Amino acid sequence: MKKIKVIASILRADKSGMELVQVAILVAIAIVIGLIFRTQIQEFVDNVFSNLSSGKFL
Repeated sequence: MKKIKVIASILRADKSGMELVQVAILVAIAIVIGLIFRTQIQEFVDNVFSNLSSGKFL
């Protein structure tokens, strides 16, 4: 019975480790995409904030 509990706890630990690896891969992909499209993202943000600052909200 103890062997089953030990095996079950090892399998749970592996799943949580895989989730951490998946998150790390997704973060790395997001960083790479951000670096590739850095200028386009920067132009988009600049355009959005310039349009917001030129608008009359009051």
